[in-house]
This record gives sequence, structure tokens and C-alpha cells, in this order.
Amino acid sequence: MYRFLGSALAFLAAAPAFGQTPTPSPTPPAVTVLRAARLFDGTGERVLENAVVVVEGSKIKAVGAGIAVPAGATVVDLRDATLLPGFIDAHTHVTSEGGGNYLQNFFDGLRRTVAEDAYLAQTFARKTLDAGFTTVRNVGASDDIDIGLRNAIAKGWVPGPRMLVSRYPLGAIGGHCDRTGFPEGTFGPGESGPEKGKLVGTDQARQAVRFQVKYGADVIKMCVSGGVLSLGDDVGAPQMTDEEIAAAVDEAHRLGRKTAAHAHGDLAARSAVKAGIDSIEHGSFMTDETLALMKTKGTYLVPTLMAGEWVTRPDADYPPAIAAKAKAAISVRSDMFRRALKAGVRVAFGTDAGVFPHGMNGREFGLMVGLGMTPAAALRTTATAAELLGLAATIGTLEAGKDADIVAVPGNPLADIHSTEKVFFVMKGGKVWRNDGR
Repeated sequence: MYRFLGSALAFLAAAPAFGQTPTPSPTPPAVTVLRAARLFDGTGERVLENAVVVVEGSKIKAVGAGIAVPAGATVVDLRDATLLPGFIDAHTHVTSEGGGNYLQNFFDGLRRTVAEDAYLAQTFARKTLDAGFTTVRNVGASDDIDIGLRNAIAKGWVPGPRMLVSRYPLGAIGGHCDRTGFPEGTFGPGESGPEKGKLVGTDQARQAVRFQVKYGADVIKMCVSGGVLSLGDDVGAPQMTDEEIAAAVDEAHRLGRKTAAHAHGDLAARSAVKAGIDSIEHGSFMTDETLALMKTKGTYLVPTLMAGEWVTRPDADYPPAIAAKAKAAISVRSDMFRRALKAGVRVAFGTDAGVFPHGMNGREFGLMVGLGMTPAAALRTTATAAELLGLAATIGTLEAGKDADIVAVPGNPLADIHSTEKVFFVMKGGKVWRNDGR
């Protein structure tokens, strides 16, 4: 009798109260198994044959050769392909795009509303994801379009790569990150000032950083030298003072943000490296002295070779001043890149996508190999980009416990690096976004 009553009381205690819905047991995460002839995990020199990757939910559960398929798993057999870590582009402008005619693009851009630019940015984000780029660092935008796009992708409203964004880049009034070469008042009031990144002096440099962080920037980008596509400035001339650069870098690091410096010119790049900048973007005119300093301080180089190829292509249509600057920069950047490799500077993948049409980012791999990198080293710049972005613990290589960001290319990229331009399968965070192999 007492035994029966005890069992009944235990049952009643465990049962939900009258009218309450029982709490359902959590659904176990879905398991997907990817099979392919080869896998390059982003850490070594060779591919793994007979590759298997087990994905559980959004994470990689196991990586190896001939791993047994768990019961109930969905199997995706990609056959004669190579699995690679999701590509990372550390220098993009996903909110804009250059086309065939510079003046027409400029005119069309003036006529678009911010809302139209935001819708257009979604299409660029999807092209980037389809090309195998599951993470990007967007280094320069306006009107908070990059903030909105980052958030919309993170919330699952629109497809696109994981984004780290800079909002407005910092720079000198009248410099590369300003709209130079136009009469006063052309673009109305409010163009200059630290809120939009235009600064004078160390106090405004710190204010500019704080404004970008206040409104959502993940990284601080600054233009410390002139540029190619800006009107009215010298491509290699320093534009921010040493003191302004140092103040901006210090403030960004105090607030937990990494920093990137657009720098074609050597003197400007060296000042940024001395100040502790995390990466130099472009670096066309850098000397051995600056490269040696980068090696010593661990500064990353983001070479953006693809941008140089695009602006100097035979059918390029740019104003004469821009065309001359492009020619000057590309005449030295290949030699700089080779010397950077020889010096042991860490190279992170970055293209300047937006200068050229989005979706062509993968061509950067072939350009790096053409200038002396081995195919394996070029592929490892994905892992180096993850380090630069501070995300190496979760992405950049195919290892158990990391996010399931995985792409597939036909054949073997160690034999033909240009296969990286033919991505046909894209998984981001365990979700398949593209699979043309079905």
C-alpha cells in the first residue's frame, strides 16, 4: 500500500500541473555528412583523400578520411571535388560596385536613394556568398548601409556572408576617404567632421573612432595615404599625420576594435605600422624597410591584387588622372608583393571587391600564385584572414568544433588554383546555400 502511494506521489510530482503544456524534449541538431574526393583543411601542404566532414547543427563534428556515416545523417556526395574552408575576404565594399564606365557609375550613384543602395547591396552580398565567401570585412561605406546589411544577414533576413564592418573610414579632409575634386558645397552640408570620419588633429581622430564604434563599427579603417580612385590627390602621399594615426589606432585598440590602414605610399604605411596598425591594405609602394618592420611587429598585408588588375585592364574607362595613378601603383605592387613574401610578412586574403564586380573575388588566389605563392600557401590566406579578423577560433580552417563554413570546388586546387573561381557548393554555419552538384 505504502509502496503504491509513494509511486503515485512521485508520478504526480513529475507531471505538469493541470492546464500546463508539457515541455517538449529538445530536438537534436541535424547531422549532415559531406563526402568528396579531397579536402584541404587550411593548415598544411597537401590534400586529404577520400574526405568526409560530419556537420552537426552549425558546427563541424569530425573531419577525416573514410569516417563512418552516423545513423540518420543526410549525406551529400560531391564526388570529384575538393572541400575547403569557407573563403574570407578581408577587404570588400559590399555596398557598392564599380562597372565598365566610371563617369556613368558616378552619375547613377548620385541619382540612387539610400533605400535603393541598400537593396542593391543585398544582391552584392548574395553574389559574394555564392562565390564561396562566407565571411567578409567591409572596410568603408556610408549611410550605415553596411551596418544594416550586416545585421540583416545575421538575423537571417537576407542571404550573405558573415560581415565585420567599419562604417565611415577615417581620413584627412580632402583626402582619399573624402569626396575630393569637386567645388565646395557640391554634396551639401555635413560632408566633413569626425562623425563621418573626416578629421583634423588627434582629438578629432579619437572622436572619429568613438563615433564609428558608437554607431556599430566592428573595425576601424583609416586612409593614411592617397588612393587610386579618388580625384585630386597623390596616390602615394601621406594624408594623416603620424600623431593622428597613432591617436586613432590607440583609441580603437582601447575600445577593443582592430584597425586597417589604406596605404599605397611607403611613408604613410610605415607610420601606421609604427603606430600599431593591424593591417596594411594595398601597400603598393612599400620599401624593404617598411616590410621588415611589418614582419617584426606582426602587421598583416592585405594585398588586393585583384583591384589593380581591374583598374588597369585594357578596356578600363577612367578619367586620365585616375588612370595615371592606377598605372603607377600597379607598376610596383607586384614587386612589393614578392618582396613581402621573401620578408615573411603575413598575407591575409583581401581583394577590394566593389572596385570590380562582386563574385569575382576568387581570382585573387590565382594572382597570388602567379606572383610566387604556392597554391597551398595561397589557400592558407583564408586562415590568415581569420586570424586578422580575430575569428580564428571559429572559422578559417576545417577542424572539429569550428563553424561549418565549407565550400567545394571541382578537381584539385593544388593542381589548378583557378578552380577556386568555380565554387559550386557553399555551406555557411551548417546551412547549404548553394549546391550545383546535385
